[in-house]
Amino acid sequence: MDYKSLHELFKEETLKDKYITLSHLETLITNNKCFVAGHSVENKILYKIEIGEGKTKVFMWSQMHGNESTTTKALFDFINFFNSDETLAKEFREFFTFCILPMVNPDGAEKYTRENANGIDLNRDSQELSQPESKVLRKVFDDFKPDYCYNLHDQRTIFGAGNSGNPATVSFLAPAYNDNRDYNTSRLKAVEIIVAMNDVLQLYIPNQVGRFDDTFNINCIGDTFQNLGVPTILFEAGFYPGDYVREITRKYIFISLISGLKHIYENDIVSNKIEDYLNIPQNKANFFDIVYKNVKINYDNLEKNINFAAQYIEKPNDGKINFEARIAQVDNLDNYFAHHSIDAQGRTFKSIQGSIPNIGDKADFYLGNDIEIVNGLVKTQ
Repeated sequence: MDYKSLHELFKEETLKDKYITLSHLETLITNNKCFVAGHSVENKILYKIEIGEGKTKVFMWSQMHGNESTTTKALFDFINFFNSDETLAKEFREFFTFCILPMVNPDGAEKYTRENANGIDLNRDSQELSQPESKVLRKVFDDFKPDYCYNLHDQRTIFGAGNSGNPATVSFLAPAYNDNRDYNTSRLKAVEIIVAMNDVLQLYIPNQVGRFDDTFNINCIGDTFQNLGVPTILFEAGFYPGDYVREITRKYIFISLISGLKHIYENDIVSNKIEDYLNIPQNKANFFDIVYKNVKINYDNLEKNINFAAQYIEKPNDGKINFEARIAQVDNLDNYFAHHSIDAQGRTFKSIQGSIPNIGDKADFYLGNDIEIVNGLVKTQ
Protein backbone atom coordinates (compact mmCIF):
# COMPACT_ATOMS: atom_id res chain seq x y z
CA MET A 1 0.00 0.00 0.00
CA ASP A 2 1.27 3.46 -0.92
CA TYR A 3 0.64 5.17 2.41
CA LYS A 4 2.33 8.43 1.40
CA SER A 5 0.06 8.91 -1.60
CA LEU A 6 -2.91 8.06 0.59
CA HIS A 7 -1.97 10.85 2.95
CA GLU A 8 -1.56 13.33 0.12
CA LEU A 9 -5.13 12.53 -0.93
CA PHE A 10 -6.69 12.96 2.48
CA LYS A 11 -4.57 15.53 4.30
CA GLU A 12 -6.85 18.10 5.92
CA GLU A 13 -5.42 21.25 4.39
CA THR A 14 -7.26 23.64 6.72
CA LEU A 15 -5.11 22.42 9.62
CA LYS A 16 -1.48 23.46 9.51
CA ASP A 17 1.28 24.88 11.67
CA LYS A 18 1.34 24.00 15.38
CA TYR A 19 -1.22 26.34 16.89
CA ILE A 20 -4.46 24.37 16.71
CA THR A 21 -7.40 25.52 18.84
CA LEU A 22 -11.04 24.49 19.08
CA SER A 23 -12.02 27.24 16.63
CA HIS A 24 -9.86 25.52 13.98
CA LEU A 25 -11.73 22.25 14.49
CA GLU A 26 -15.40 23.00 15.03
CA THR A 27 -16.46 22.99 11.38
CA LEU A 28 -14.54 19.76 10.78
CA ILE A 29 -16.05 18.18 13.87
CA THR A 30 -19.62 19.09 13.03
CA ASN A 31 -19.21 17.64 9.53
CA ASN A 32 -19.30 14.27 11.30
CA LYS A 33 -21.70 12.59 13.69
CA CYS A 34 -20.77 14.44 16.84
CA PHE A 35 -22.00 15.05 20.37
CA VAL A 36 -21.26 17.36 23.25
CA ALA A 37 -19.46 15.13 25.75
CA GLY A 38 -18.98 17.88 28.33
CA HIS A 39 -17.23 21.17 28.93
CA SER A 40 -13.80 22.42 29.97
CA VAL A 41 -12.93 24.55 32.98
CA GLU A 42 -13.56 27.65 30.85
CA ASN A 43 -16.78 26.15 29.47
CA LYS A 44 -15.46 25.25 26.03
CA ILE A 45 -17.19 22.28 24.43
CA LEU A 46 -15.54 18.86 24.61
CA TYR A 47 -16.77 17.23 21.42
CA LYS A 48 -17.12 13.53 20.78
CA ILE A 49 -17.14 12.12 17.24
CA GLU A 50 -18.59 8.67 16.54
CA ILE A 51 -18.00 7.05 13.15
CA GLY A 52 -18.23 3.52 11.80
CA GLU A 53 -20.68 0.67 12.22
CA GLY A 54 -18.48 -2.27 13.21
CA LYS A 55 -18.23 -4.41 16.33
CA THR A 56 -14.58 -3.61 17.09
CA LYS A 57 -14.55 -0.40 19.10
CA VAL A 58 -11.58 1.99 19.19
CA PHE A 59 -11.39 4.99 21.49
CA MET A 60 -9.03 7.79 20.39
CA TRP A 61 -8.25 11.07 22.09
CA SER A 62 -5.87 13.91 21.27
CA GLN A 63 -4.59 17.20 22.66
CA MET A 64 -4.92 16.16 26.28
CA HIS A 65 -1.93 18.48 26.46
CA GLY A 66 -2.99 21.71 24.80
CA ASN A 67 0.33 22.39 23.06
CA GLU A 68 0.50 18.95 21.42
CA SER A 69 -1.38 19.35 18.16
CA THR A 70 0.35 17.08 15.62
CA THR A 71 -1.79 14.04 16.32
CA THR A 72 -4.92 16.20 16.15
CA LYS A 73 -4.02 17.15 12.58
CA ALA A 74 -3.33 13.49 11.76
CA LEU A 75 -6.66 12.46 13.29
CA PHE A 76 -8.57 14.64 10.84
CA ASP A 77 -6.45 13.33 7.97
CA PHE A 78 -7.54 9.86 9.13
CA ILE A 79 -11.20 10.89 9.41
CA ASN A 80 -11.08 12.21 5.82
CA PHE A 81 -9.74 8.82 4.71
CA PHE A 82 -12.29 6.94 6.80
CA ASN A 83 -15.19 8.83 5.21
CA SER A 84 -13.88 8.27 1.67
CA ASP A 85 -14.74 5.78 -1.08
CA GLU A 86 -11.43 3.93 -0.70
CA THR A 87 -11.96 0.16 -0.49
CA LEU A 88 -10.04 -0.07 2.78
CA ALA A 89 -12.07 2.79 4.23
CA LYS A 90 -15.31 0.97 3.41
CA GLU A 91 -13.94 -2.18 5.06
CA PHE A 92 -12.93 -0.16 8.11
CA ARG A 93 -16.43 1.35 8.38
CA GLU A 94 -17.97 -2.11 8.48
CA PHE A 95 -15.42 -3.53 10.93
CA PHE A 96 -14.75 -0.64 13.35
CA THR A 97 -16.66 1.89 15.39
CA PHE A 98 -14.55 4.85 16.50
CA CYS A 99 -15.21 7.18 19.38
CA ILE A 100 -12.91 10.21 19.12
CA LEU A 101 -12.28 13.12 21.47
CA PRO A 102 -10.27 15.33 19.10
CA MET A 103 -9.40 17.96 21.72
CA VAL A 104 -9.53 17.02 25.39
CA ASN A 105 -7.93 20.28 26.58
CA PRO A 106 -9.31 23.23 24.56
CA ASP A 107 -8.37 25.75 27.25
CA GLY A 108 -4.75 24.62 27.17
CA ALA A 109 -4.83 24.64 23.37
CA GLU A 110 -5.95 28.29 23.38
CA LYS A 111 -3.16 29.26 25.78
CA TYR A 112 -0.67 26.83 24.17
CA THR A 113 0.09 25.17 27.49
CA ARG A 114 0.48 21.55 28.52
CA GLU A 115 -1.88 21.98 31.48
CA ASN A 116 -5.56 22.89 31.57
CA ALA A 117 -6.95 26.24 32.78
CA ASN A 118 -6.46 25.18 36.41
CA GLY A 119 -2.80 24.37 35.81
CA ILE A 120 -3.38 20.61 36.05
CA ASP A 121 -1.69 18.03 33.82
CA LEU A 122 -4.69 15.98 32.74
CA ASN A 123 -2.41 13.00 32.09
CA ARG A 124 -1.71 12.82 35.83
CA ASP A 125 -5.35 13.06 36.85
CA SER A 126 -6.74 9.67 35.88
CA GLN A 127 -7.31 8.57 39.48
CA GLU A 128 -8.37 11.74 41.29
CA LEU A 129 -10.45 12.92 38.32
CA SER A 130 -10.27 16.40 39.81
CA GLN A 131 -10.83 18.22 36.51
CA PRO A 132 -13.95 18.37 34.32
CA GLU A 133 -11.95 17.28 31.27
CA SER A 134 -10.65 14.18 33.09
CA LYS A 135 -14.17 13.28 34.19
CA VAL A 136 -15.44 13.55 30.62
CA LEU A 137 -12.64 11.37 29.26
CA ARG A 138 -13.30 8.68 31.86
CA LYS A 139 -17.06 8.78 31.36
CA VAL A 140 -16.71 8.39 27.59
CA PHE A 141 -14.40 5.41 28.19
CA ASP A 142 -16.84 3.81 30.62
CA ASP A 143 -19.85 4.36 28.35
CA PHE A 144 -18.15 3.33 25.08
CA LYS A 145 -16.42 0.21 26.49
CA PRO A 146 -13.67 0.16 23.85
CA ASP A 147 -11.72 -2.84 22.61
CA TYR A 148 -8.65 -0.64 22.00
CA CYS A 149 -7.49 2.79 23.18
CA TYR A 150 -5.25 5.19 21.25
CA ASN A 151 -3.67 7.89 23.42
CA LEU A 152 -2.30 10.58 21.08
CA HIS A 153 0.48 12.99 22.07
CA ASP A 154 3.49 15.02 20.86
CA GLN A 155 7.01 14.75 22.21
CA ARG A 156 9.78 17.33 22.30
CA THR A 157 12.70 17.67 19.89
CA ILE A 158 15.08 16.45 22.62
CA PHE A 159 14.27 12.79 22.02
CA GLY A 160 16.35 10.46 19.88
CA ALA A 161 15.74 6.86 18.83
CA GLY A 162 18.20 5.32 21.27
CA ASN A 163 21.82 6.11 20.44
CA SER A 164 21.25 5.96 16.67
CA GLY A 165 21.91 9.66 16.19
CA ASN A 166 18.45 9.94 14.62
CA PRO A 167 15.51 11.82 16.09
CA ALA A 168 12.57 9.81 17.39
CA THR A 169 10.12 11.01 14.74
CA VAL A 170 7.43 8.66 16.06
CA SER A 171 7.48 6.84 19.37
CA PHE A 172 5.12 4.27 20.82
CA LEU A 173 4.39 2.66 24.15
CA ALA A 174 2.32 -0.27 25.28
CA PRO A 175 1.86 1.07 28.81
CA ALA A 176 2.46 -1.20 31.77
CA TYR A 177 -0.56 -2.35 33.75
CA ASN A 178 1.28 -2.95 37.04
CA ASP A 179 4.41 -1.92 38.93
CA ASN A 180 6.31 -5.00 37.73
CA ARG A 181 5.68 -4.01 34.10
CA ASP A 182 4.44 -7.51 33.32
CA TYR A 183 2.83 -8.49 30.02
CA ASN A 184 -0.77 -9.66 30.17
CA THR A 185 -3.16 -10.28 27.28
CA SER A 186 -4.19 -6.66 26.85
CA ARG A 187 -0.62 -5.38 26.88
CA LEU A 188 0.47 -8.08 24.43
CA LYS A 189 -2.24 -6.96 22.03
CA ALA A 190 -0.94 -3.39 22.19
CA VAL A 191 2.61 -4.65 21.65
CA GLU A 192 1.63 -6.57 18.53
CA ILE A 193 -0.04 -3.53 16.95
CA ILE A 194 3.00 -1.37 17.72
CA VAL A 195 5.30 -3.92 16.08
CA ALA A 196 3.07 -3.92 12.98
CA MET A 197 3.15 -0.11 12.78
CA ASN A 198 6.91 -0.05 13.30
CA ASP A 199 7.41 -2.58 10.48
CA VAL A 200 5.67 -0.18 8.10
CA LEU A 201 7.37 2.96 9.42
CA GLN A 202 10.81 1.43 8.95
CA LEU A 203 10.13 1.51 5.21
CA TYR A 204 9.76 5.30 5.39
CA ILE A 205 11.79 6.52 8.37
CA PRO A 206 14.33 3.78 9.15
CA ASN A 207 15.88 4.06 12.62
CA GLN A 208 13.63 6.98 13.52
CA VAL A 209 11.07 5.13 15.65
CA GLY A 210 11.41 5.05 19.42
CA ARG A 211 9.87 3.22 22.37
CA PHE A 212 8.69 5.35 25.25
CA ASP A 213 9.62 4.63 28.86
CA ASP A 214 7.21 2.13 30.46
CA THR A 215 7.58 3.02 34.14
CA PHE A 216 4.14 2.37 35.62
CA ASN A 217 2.15 5.35 36.89
CA ILE A 218 -1.49 4.64 37.65
CA ASN A 219 -2.19 8.40 37.54
CA CYS A 220 -1.50 8.39 33.78
CA ILE A 221 -4.54 7.70 31.67
CA GLY A 222 -2.91 5.09 29.42
CA ASP A 223 -1.62 3.11 32.40
CA THR A 224 -5.09 3.29 33.97
CA PHE A 225 -6.87 1.97 30.89
CA GLN A 226 -4.27 -0.78 30.43
CA ASN A 227 -4.75 -1.65 34.10
CA LEU A 228 -8.48 -1.95 33.41
CA GLY A 229 -7.77 -4.57 30.75
CA VAL A 230 -8.13 -2.54 27.55
CA PRO A 231 -5.20 -2.71 25.10
CA THR A 232 -3.85 0.85 25.04
CA ILE A 233 -1.24 2.44 22.77
CA LEU A 234 0.57 5.70 23.39
CA PHE A 235 1.51 7.61 20.22
CA GLU A 236 4.18 10.30 20.47
CA ALA A 237 4.58 12.56 17.43
CA GLY A 238 8.21 13.65 17.45
CA PHE A 239 10.64 15.59 15.28
CA TYR A 240 11.56 15.01 11.65
CA PRO A 241 14.70 16.92 10.53
CA GLY A 242 13.76 20.50 9.67
CA ASP A 243 10.08 19.95 10.46
CA TYR A 244 9.48 22.19 13.45
CA VAL A 245 5.80 22.67 12.59
CA ARG A 246 5.40 18.86 12.40
CA GLU A 247 3.78 18.76 8.96
CA ILE A 248 5.94 15.80 7.96
CA THR A 249 5.50 14.03 11.27
CA ARG A 250 1.70 14.19 10.94
CA LYS A 251 2.07 12.06 7.81
CA TYR A 252 3.84 9.34 9.77
CA ILE A 253 1.19 9.43 12.49
CA PHE A 254 -1.43 9.00 9.75
CA ILE A 255 0.54 6.07 8.33
CA SER A 256 0.77 4.58 11.82
CA LEU A 257 -2.98 4.89 12.35
CA ILE A 258 -3.88 3.27 9.04
CA SER A 259 -1.29 0.49 9.22
CA GLY A 260 -2.08 -0.42 12.83
CA LEU A 261 -5.82 -0.56 12.21
CA LYS A 262 -5.22 -2.55 9.04
CA HIS A 263 -3.31 -5.08 11.14
CA ILE A 264 -6.23 -5.36 13.57
CA TYR A 265 -8.66 -5.73 10.68
CA GLU A 266 -6.66 -8.46 8.91
CA ASN A 267 -5.32 -10.44 11.88
CA ASP A 268 -6.29 -12.12 15.10
CA ILE A 269 -4.29 -10.19 17.69
CA VAL A 270 -2.79 -13.10 19.60
CA SER A 271 0.95 -13.24 18.83
CA ASN A 272 3.74 -12.70 21.34
CA LYS A 273 5.87 -9.94 19.82
CA ILE A 274 7.69 -8.83 22.98
CA GLU A 275 11.16 -9.39 21.53
CA ASP A 276 10.36 -7.38 18.39
CA TYR A 277 8.84 -4.65 20.56
CA LEU A 278 11.86 -4.44 22.85
CA ASN A 279 14.12 -4.22 19.79
CA ILE A 280 12.59 -0.80 19.07
CA PRO A 281 15.19 1.53 20.63
CA GLN A 282 14.07 3.31 23.76
CA ASN A 283 13.67 7.08 23.61
CA LYS A 284 16.63 9.00 24.95
CA ALA A 285 16.76 12.70 25.78
CA ASN A 286 19.99 13.15 23.81
CA PHE A 287 19.28 15.91 21.28
CA PHE A 288 19.63 19.66 21.22
CA ASP A 289 18.18 21.83 18.49
CA ILE A 290 21.50 23.56 17.75
CA VAL A 291 25.06 22.82 18.86
CA TYR A 292 27.94 25.28 18.43
CA LYS A 293 31.38 23.66 18.27
CA ASN A 294 34.95 24.93 18.68
CA VAL A 295 33.93 28.31 20.09
CA LYS A 296 36.67 30.36 21.72
CA ILE A 297 35.82 32.19 24.93
CA ASN A 298 37.80 34.46 27.25
CA TYR A 299 37.17 33.46 30.84
CA ASP A 300 39.19 34.91 33.75
CA ASN A 301 41.74 36.15 31.19
CA LEU A 302 42.19 32.64 29.86
CA GLU A 303 41.27 31.54 26.36
CA LYS A 304 39.75 28.13 25.75
CA ASN A 305 37.54 26.38 23.20
CA ILE A 306 34.12 25.13 24.25
CA ASN A 307 30.97 23.64 22.79
CA PHE A 308 27.48 24.78 23.78
CA ALA A 309 23.89 24.19 22.75
CA ALA A 310 20.63 26.04 22.17
CA GLN A 311 17.06 24.84 22.38
CA TYR A 312 13.95 26.42 20.94
CA ILE A 313 11.20 27.67 23.23
CA GLU A 314 7.77 27.74 21.61
CA LYS A 315 5.63 30.83 22.14
CA PRO A 316 2.24 31.65 20.60
CA ASN A 317 1.94 34.98 18.85
CA ASP A 318 -0.93 36.20 16.69
CA GLY A 319 -2.15 32.71 15.81
CA LYS A 320 1.31 31.34 15.08
CA ILE A 321 4.03 29.69 17.10
CA ASN A 322 7.32 31.53 17.33
CA PHE A 323 10.47 29.51 17.97
CA GLU A 324 12.85 31.40 20.25
CA ALA A 325 16.35 29.93 20.57
CA ARG A 326 17.93 30.12 24.02
CA ILE A 327 21.21 28.79 25.38
CA ALA A 328 20.42 25.45 27.02
CA GLN A 329 23.76 23.90 27.96
CA VAL A 330 27.43 24.86 28.05
CA ASP A 331 30.01 22.09 27.64
CA ASN A 332 29.16 18.58 28.89
CA LEU A 333 27.79 17.70 25.46
CA ASP A 334 29.26 14.21 25.28
CA ASN A 335 26.71 11.66 24.03
CA TYR A 336 24.41 14.40 22.72
CA PHE A 337 23.36 14.96 19.12
CA ALA A 338 22.19 18.09 17.30
CA HIS A 339 19.46 18.76 14.78
CA HIS A 340 21.69 21.53 13.45
CA SER A 341 25.41 22.04 14.06
CA ILE A 342 27.59 25.15 13.58
CA ASP A 343 31.40 24.91 13.70
CA ALA A 344 32.95 28.20 14.82
CA GLN A 345 36.43 26.96 13.88
CA GLY A 346 37.98 28.80 16.83
CA ARG A 347 36.15 32.10 16.40
CA THR A 348 35.60 34.11 19.57
CA PHE A 349 32.17 34.34 21.21
CA LYS A 350 30.80 37.77 22.04
CA SER A 351 27.33 39.08 22.79
CA ILE A 352 25.65 42.03 24.47
CA GLN A 353 25.31 39.81 27.57
CA GLY A 354 29.05 39.30 27.81
CA SER A 355 31.98 37.23 26.62
CA ILE A 356 30.65 33.79 27.55
CA PRO A 357 27.35 32.03 26.75
CA ASN A 358 25.00 31.78 29.73
CA ILE A 359 22.16 29.31 30.10
CA GLY A 360 18.84 31.03 29.48
CA ASP A 361 20.22 33.82 27.30
CA LYS A 362 18.77 34.38 23.85
CA ALA A 363 20.91 32.76 21.17
CA ASP A 364 21.88 36.09 19.60
CA PHE A 365 25.65 36.60 19.43
CA TYR A 366 28.72 36.86 17.21
CA LEU A 367 31.35 34.28 16.35
CA GLY A 368 34.38 36.31 15.50
CA ASN A 369 33.87 39.39 13.34
CA ASP A 370 32.20 37.68 10.39
CA ILE A 371 29.44 35.41 11.71
CA GLU A 372 26.32 36.82 13.33
CA ILE A 373 23.96 34.36 15.03
CA VAL A 374 20.34 35.52 15.18
CA ASN A 375 17.78 33.38 16.95
CA GLY A 376 20.20 30.47 16.97
CA LEU A 377 21.19 30.40 13.30
CA VAL A 378 23.68 32.17 11.05
CA LYS A 379 22.24 35.42 9.78
CA THR A 380 22.15 35.50 6.01
CA GLN A 381 22.44 38.70 4.00
